[in-house]
Amino acid sequence: MDLRQLSALQAVADHGSFSAAARALHTVQSNISTHVARLERELGVTLVDRAAGTVTEEGMVVVQRARRIRSELDALLSDVSSLRDEVHGAARVGVIGTTARWLVPLLVDGLGKAHPQVHLVVVDATTSMLLPQLNRGELDLAVANLPTGDGEVTEEPLFDEDRVLIAPSDHPLAAFDVLTLEQVADHELLLSAVGTVFRSELDADAAARGVTLRAKAEVDGLRLAASLAFQGFGAAVLPSSAAPGWLEPAGRWKRIPLTGLSPRSVGLVQRRRGLPSAAARAAAQVIREVVRVSGPDQPGIHPATSASDS
Repeated sequence: MDLRQLSALQAVADHGSFSAAARALHTVQSNISTHVARLERELGVTLVDRAAGTVTEEGMVVVQRARRIRSELDALLSDVSSLRDEVHGAARVGVIGTTARWLVPLLVDGLGKAHPQVHLVVVDATTSMLLPQLNRGELDLAVANLPTGDGEVTEEPLFDEDRVLIAPSDHPLAAFDVLTLEQVADHELLLSAVGTVFRSELDADAAARGVTLRAKAEVDGLRLAASLAFQGFGAAVLPSSAAPGWLEPAGRWKRIPLTGLSPRSVGLVQRRRGLPSAAARAAAQVIREVVRVSGPDQPGIHPATSASDS
């Protein structure tokens, strides 16, 4: 078993066929077929269903391990290079969309100044999309909603965030300057999808007050929900950063504080297994510093004690 065989199988899984895998690895299809066949003989199982062109269940087990092996090798190269000189390597960071709006520009600037040889890769996605990528080794760390409920990762609180209502200017709730959950519950709302951390916590707050929130639509993506509210499709309960201070409403929508709700918790999430690379550790430290220094300047953002003290 060698890295070329594992890379060939991973490419087939990622690109859907032997020919596409060959193009991605800048080689010929026969090389991909040979590497996969040798790996199958060594393991004694079929890794790719040739008729369907898909990776088998056994193949996916191997692919998941291969991703982790590749991640560890990348970390090894980064660590060794960093011992010789300054920190090198790639830092692959996932960030939930609303937080990305204010944190990523500061991360790009801060990491560029502190560690100019680190290549930053940012993935903007929901927590439910980021966690599988993190566990597969495709991401080094993620800034996501807490708690994740995933025992394979560690969680470090970064900040708490107020929940607010974004209402189009012609919506009945736009007449208020402050709202309670009871008032909001009288209207259909744009809500995050059932099963997401944000929605579960919101429903728990509503249940504690004896009310039930009604969904006009469920959206698995808080930034998309914000865009729909901005465009007049309904009122939405969102984290404060979904409507940043620099975004000019121009009379089209209104941001309204909600009283009596628990805040959203956002934190730094990393795989429990394996040591992050020097580049990933550098990115994590810059994220902590960005939250500590600039978090208090963001409306509704309250850095956690650990982030403030780090």
